[in-house]
Amino acid sequence: MFVDTAKVLVQAGQGGDGAVSFRHEIYVDKGGPDGGAGGRGGDVIFVATESLNTLVDYRFKPELKAKPGQSGSKRDRHGRSGEALRVKVPLGTVVKKDGEIIADLTENGQEVVVAKGGDGGFGNAHFKSSVRQAPRVAEKGEPGDTFEAELELKLLADVGLVGFPNAGKSTFLSVVSNARPEIADYAFTTLTPNLGVADIDNGSLLIADIPGLIEGASEGKGLGDDFLRHVERTAVLLHLIDAYNDDIAKAYTTIRNELESYSPELVVRPEVVALTKTEGLDADIIAMQVEELRKVAGDSPVYALSAQAHQGVTEVLRELKAQVEQVRAEDEARLLEDPMTGVPTISLNDDQTALAWKVKKIDTEEGEPLMFDVSGHKIEKFARRTRFETHEGVNRLRDIMKKMGITHALHRAGAEGNSIIRIGSDEFPLLEQ
Repeated sequence: MFVDTAKVLVQAGQGGDGAVSFRHEIYVDKGGPDGGAGGRGGDVIFVATESLNTLVDYRFKPELKAKPGQSGSKRDRHGRSGEALRVKVPLGTVVKKDGEIIADLTENGQEVVVAKGGDGGFGNAHFKSSVRQAPRVAEKGEPGDTFEAELELKLLADVGLVGFPNAGKSTFLSVVSNARPEIADYAFTTLTPNLGVADIDNGSLLIADIPGLIEGASEGKGLGDDFLRHVERTAVLLHLIDAYNDDIAKAYTTIRNELESYSPELVVRPEVVALTKTEGLDADIIAMQVEELRKVAGDSPVYALSAQAHQGVTEVLRELKAQVEQVRAEDEARLLEDPMTGVPTISLNDDQTALAWKVKKIDTEEGEPLMFDVSGHKIEKFARRTRFETHEGVNRLRDIMKKMGITHALHRAGAEGNSIIRIGSDEFPLLEQ
C-alpha cells in the first residue's frame, strides 16, 4: 500500500529527576549531600533508508516515543540516559513541525535528530558549596521535545513522467524498466506513483510514473496536487502526449500551466517532450504533430515514440540520460562553490540568544496582585527543571533571576514583592511570602 503523507506524535524522552540525599554511614562524620543527577531523555532520530518506499507504517503507528532518562539516586549515582528512538523512513521524506520543514532526508543512511530529549536534573550534590554545606535542592528532569510531525514523501527520481491520464506513461515505464504498473485503456489507471529503473548504454535512470494530471490538478481536481509533490525532486521531466489527442498543443500547454501553478520552479526544470502511441499513424501525420509541439515547447527537444512497438524509446532514454547527467553535474558544482552569502549582518551568537529574556506585564483585575510574564530560552529551561513544590527550588530560581538581571527589570516595570511571575506554565510570587 503506497502512502505518502502521515501525521505522528513525536515525543522525546523526559530527563530523569535529580535526587536529594545525604550520606549516613556511621563511620563518616557529618556526611554531605550525595544525590546524583538524572539521566538525559532519549532523542527521536529519523533515519533515511532506500529499503522503504511508503509511509504506510506511520498511518497505523501514530506515536513515536523515546525512552525517559532514569532518576539519580544516593551515593552520587547518576541516572542512566534514555535510549534514543531510531525511526526508519523512505528516502525523500520531509518532516514538518507547525508547517515548517525541520528535516529533509535525501541520502541513504542520513540521520536527523527531530526531537531532543530533555536534560536530566542535577541532584543536591551539585549544589554543595563552601557556604551551602547541606543543600536540599534538586532539579526535575526537563521534558523532551513533543509535537505533531507532518511527514511527506517526495519520490527521489532522475526522471518524472507527466501528462494527461492515459497518455501512455505506465506503458512507457513497463517497457523501459522492470516496473509492472497497472495498464488499461481508461483514464486514471495509475492511482499511486510507480518507480522503475531503465538501463541505457553504460548507465541507468530511476524513473517515476506520476498519476495523470488534468486541468485544475494544482488546485486539487482529479487526483490533484497529492501527487504533484513527487515531480518536485526529479532532475528532468518527460512530458508524454497522446498522439490521438484532438489538440496536441493545448494538451501540452494545459499540463505546463498546471505545473507552473503548483510550483514555478517546475516549468524551468529540463524537459523532454514525447508524442506517444504513434505505431498506427502515418509518418506525415506524426511529423506534422511533432512540428506543432515544437512551436509551443520552446527549447525542449520533441520526440515521437511507440512504447508498445519499441520505436523511438532508445533515443528518448539517451536524451534523458544526457540531461540528467548535466543537471547532476551542475548540482555538484554548486555544492563545491563557496559564494559570498551577501551583505554581512550583525546578530546574536548562540550563547547570547540563549541568555536573552523579555519581561511583559499582564493585565489583571483591579485589586489583584500585579502579574508579569518572563520568557527566554535559558530562564525557561531553569523553570522547567525547578521543583515548585519546594521553597528551596523556588528560591534557587529567584537567585538565578537576580543574577541574570531579570529581578531588577521586574522592579523597574513596577513589580512588587507579592507580584506573580509566570515563566512558561508555572507561576510564583516574586518574593518568598
